[in-house]
Amino acid sequence: MQVRASHILVPTLEQAQELHQQIVQGANFSELAQKHSTCPSGARGGDLGEFGPGQMVKPFEDAVFNTPVGQMGPPVQTQFGFHLVARTA
Repeated sequence: MQVRASHILVPTLEQAQELHQQIVQGANFSELAQKHSTCPSGARGGDLGEFGPGQMVKPFEDAVFNTPVGQMGPPVQTQFGFHLVARTA
């Protein structure tokens, strides 16, 4: 099963929570990713493309596969920092 997701990677939970709140209130996910994400995918609005099981670190993968298409989950922590994950397909 392939999924498609975008994310915003930031160093702190506080920053992830602040960005999450901004998105819930209507801010554009892609624009915030371009401005704040520390991942190279930020330049593409956070788009990670398609991937399947076993291709991402476990906490991130679990978050993506448990988020309904078209929605964003709560912040998730990995060894890279804190992610806001939006499942796009």
